[in-house]
Amino acid sequence: QVQLVESGGGLVQAGGSLRLSCAASGGIFSINDMAWYRQAPGKQRELVAVITNSGNTHAADFVKGRFTISRDNAKNTVYLQMTSLKPEDTAVYYCSAEITKSRTDYPQAYWGQGTQVTVSS
Repeated sequence: QVQLVESGGGLVQAGGSLRLSCAASGGIFSINDMAWYRQAPGKQRELVAVITNSGNTHAADFVKGRFTISRDNAKNTVYLQMTSLKPEDTAVYYCSAEITKSRTDYPQAYWGQGTQVTVSS
């Protein structure tokens, strides 16, 4: 049973930093892209950043220069280092991963349960 477990959310003042982690486990053959999304109250879920299994990254314009996505393939873990946080960054942050469970399997998207990030002004 594939699971993605996020950690590292919390309450921080504007200008502060947080580091989110997301570890994938359970019958994994390979992982392609890993990504972070977020969803603020009353808004749609939006992509924050994505990283391929070779380390290429893409970040949304609203976090460029402030957030950095990285991954540790040996640990099946993706990270999101968030700096210069703003109140508008307040949201539930979700990780997602394209996971293949065998050599003949097609990759499927799996999601974590989400972790709350609250930035106070």
